[in-house]
Amino acid sequence: MQNKGFIKVFSIILTLISLFYLSFTIVGRQYNKKADQYANGDLALKNQYLDSLSTVKVYLNYTLKQVRAKEIGLGLDLKGGMNVILEVDAGQVIASLANTDDPQFNQALKETVIQNRRGSSSDFISLFRQNYERIAPEGRLANIYSVTMSDRVRPTASNDEVITVLRHELASVANNSFNVLATRIDRFGVVAPNIQKLDRAERILVELPGITEPERVRNLLQGSANLEFWKTYNVSELSVYFNELNARSSEYAMAQRSGQTINDTINITVGDSVAQAEELSLPLFDDEKEKIVINKSFVEYFKEPYFAMSGAPGPTVGTVSKLDTAKVNFLLSKYKDIFPADVRFKWAFKAVDERDTHFQLYALKGDGSKRGPALEGDVITNARADQGRTGSAWEVSMTMNSSGASRWATITGAEIGKSIAIVLDGYVYSAPTVNGRIDGGSSQITGNFSAQEAQDLENVLKSGKMQAGVRIVQEDVVGPSLGQEAIYDGLVSFFIALLVLFIFTCMLYGFIPGMVINGALLLNFFFTLGALAAFQAVLTLPGIAGMILSLAMAVDANVLINERIKEELANGKTLRRAVEDGYKNAFSAIFDSNLTSIITGIILAIFGVGAIRGFAITLIIGIAVSFLTAVYLTRLLYENRFAKDKWLNLTFNTGFSKAIFKEYNFDFIHNSKKILIIIGVFIAVSIISLFTLGLNSGIDFTGGRNYIVRFEQPVRVGDVEDALSPYLGESVRAITIGSSNQVRISTNYMIEDDSNGVEEQLRVMLGQGLKEFMTPGKTIDDHIQSSQKVGPSIAEDMIKNAFLALFIALLCMGIYILSRFRSWGFSAGTIAALSVDAFAVIGLYSLLWKVMPFSMEMDQTFVAAILTVVGYSINDKVVVFDRVREFKQLYPKRGWRDLFNDSMNATLARTINTGLSTILVIICILFFGGDAVRSFVFAMLIGVVVGTVTSLFVAAPVAYKIITDREKKKNLIKA
Repeated sequence: MQNKGFIKVFSIILTLISLFYLSFTIVGRQYNKKADQYANGDLALKNQYLDSLSTVKVYLNYTLKQVRAKEIGLGLDLKGGMNVILEVDAGQVIASLANTDDPQFNQALKETVIQNRRGSSSDFISLFRQNYERIAPEGRLANIYSVTMSDRVRPTASNDEVITVLRHELASVANNSFNVLATRIDRFGVVAPNIQKLDRAERILVELPGITEPERVRNLLQGSANLEFWKTYNVSELSVYFNELNARSSEYAMAQRSGQTINDTINITVGDSVAQAEELSLPLFDDEKEKIVINKSFVEYFKEPYFAMSGAPGPTVGTVSKLDTAKVNFLLSKYKDIFPADVRFKWAFKAVDERDTHFQLYALKGDGSKRGPALEGDVITNARADQGRTGSAWEVSMTMNSSGASRWATITGAEIGKSIAIVLDGYVYSAPTVNGRIDGGSSQITGNFSAQEAQDLENVLKSGKMQAGVRIVQEDVVGPSLGQEAIYDGLVSFFIALLVLFIFTCMLYGFIPGMVINGALLLNFFFTLGALAAFQAVLTLPGIAGMILSLAMAVDANVLINERIKEELANGKTLRRAVEDGYKNAFSAIFDSNLTSIITGIILAIFGVGAIRGFAITLIIGIAVSFLTAVYLTRLLYENRFAKDKWLNLTFNTGFSKAIFKEYNFDFIHNSKKILIIIGVFIAVSIISLFTLGLNSGIDFTGGRNYIVRFEQPVRVGDVEDALSPYLGESVRAITIGSSNQVRISTNYMIEDDSNGVEEQLRVMLGQGLKEFMTPGKTIDDHIQSSQKVGPSIAEDMIKNAFLALFIALLCMGIYILSRFRSWGFSAGTIAALSVDAFAVIGLYSLLWKVMPFSMEMDQTFVAAILTVVGYSINDKVVVFDRVREFKQLYPKRGWRDLFNDSMNATLARTINTGLSTILVIICILFFGGDAVRSFVFAMLIGVVVGTVTSLFVAAPVAYKIITDREKKKNLIKA
């Protein structure tokens, strides 16, 4: 084998990389165990322990926070938590930019909002344009936007140009919302959150593992950004008040230390910006209530207490460790009567040190009768970060509307020499000093900003330009108990499947060849985990299924190689030569089949979201790694053993394989007509079923809500539906999930209502309807294990992406086969067979969804299953066609009928072995893998069986028919 040195070096490097990245998971788990032992079940203490070490270097110069960020993350289905897709209110953005009462414009915008919420495959701005140009055929958008956006829209601009500007503005608002949400989530204290922009500019995906308060998260995510400009105090003006606070807090701390009873203590909800007192903002990471214990005076909590320094300038009170900010807030709240009524205290949003451990406290001055901000952020019309004229320092320019400019001139004229605090969501982002009165509404904010800091401040200022709210259009909530069950089910199914594979390979090829395959599978698993850790991918239950499936496909590569070795041995070659030729001749089939499966994985990764994308990424990594282990590393091991005169008596046969597999001589081409008739009848029955029984459309495709509810006693789904119908109407449906005491309740009741409190209202209805089934003394929230919401607009996009993904997958397969085999007959045969495979899954889902004991919904998982079936099934087709190509080169005078029959007979043992190994794995997952993947795996089982049949009786016969017909036409033309 060529390039042995490169393979060895590459494998060693890959091993070291995998060990390096997996070590973070091991270290992180160790500290998590320590935190559990320290907290003894108290979540607040656990978070406090981990938080105290977050900036301490604990491993290879990495802090604990960095170590935990590099761990293999567990998805929501394994850990529990919340997955949300948010949509920026695009209608609000478009309306806020306009300056018109044009009834045609308003009608178009109203219709667009309604269409978007009901579901549309088009984005919001495309829909708006279509509606506006339909309602006002001669209308010009420039007349509406050139006044308010004169710097970007000319009065003569075309509708195309205005739409381009609107798209840019909407993307800008979405970016601002993204940054605001990222900051809020960071403050919320979620470990390893995931926030990313989606393909539509106005949509944002947020994943929050471990969340136990969904309603609080909904309020946090859907609140509009609140930008304000506040006047400030010079802390020297407040010195006398701070001195009195320090004296009184010192007495209070002494009383607590001496054990005296304190009757006026208060509880503070740490980290909850919604429930804070007006003057408090807590940059903490603990969402539990805790009793504040004061053991020091006020000033002793400050690392740098500026107020205690004579003549301290500026509004900064001092710098406090984030572990002590709750205590400082407590004291400020307890003794707020000491200070003037217009004093407000706010924390900086950004830490002052690189370790993110210390935050500054600012003293703000309330303005007017309400003692609030001096100016609201909605007066900002534009902001831009740029380098200053005099040097390389960055500055931020902002402009205001006319009313804002007038007010700004008054404020800056009165506050010369003082600071104006820029506050977003209760946190101070910047507090620049006013050097002079600013007229005209244009200002430059300087402060030795870095490029990133200037960009962040620009985004903060822009967030006040348009108060665009966001709404939740899809939501999944998974309870921790369900997550623990998913982990257990996933691990059990994985180890059982692995054990079954190990036994099966040894039974097929003998102990040593079987253990070589098993060793390759273990390496495959190790490298896959290492790659997931390196890419910081999230492991989900479908991801575990993808890993197991990739192991089954890795077996396919080893089976191909070992079957070729057996063929070479049967032809009289020596063992060393047979192994060499076996690897050589199996290479092209393995390469083609793996590449086609990776194509399917890429399509899944592009069009899938959440867990399906995780499945696709895991599958891609697993297949790529299996190519390395099966084709190269196992061969290196054989060559090493042979060089040392070891393993020279291997036969790659066992009594089991000899008893089952013999030489075959079937006439597949002749018998294909009978099978095609049976397939035709099945297709006809399936079409009838689709028109009569239909498909069990999940909420992914229809929009709605799912609740998985667990009771102590078994329940009948009919009784559950009857109990809920008076409350939720005829839209409610229930099915048993997993066990007889657990049901999934689906409804689209009030799905188009986005008002606050709908979720709580539905839960009240569920509680009332299910009261007779619930455990006395427990609420409906105690019984709900997980919930999911999908809005109609998301459902519409999912339908579009599902069909697009399937079409692209089939097209890519056909193009690849054409490029590899240089005949469109092979492409046509492949597409025909794959189409039957895909339709077989759809047809059987229609026929069986009412009788199977688990959910068989048409949802994202269903589409992923079809695409995976297509990716797996093409392996068989490629292997057969590869052998046809090989035989054609070896026996150019042999007829096509013999070539196809001989090729299918030659590869039949491989087809059966691979099919059996995959079916064994699938059965293990089907019975032990949990409800989350059962429907997916059942579709895979259908695909493996049907795919094997179509490889032999559809793909090859169709290709044979097209190729022979073309040759007959050519011969007629020549004649």
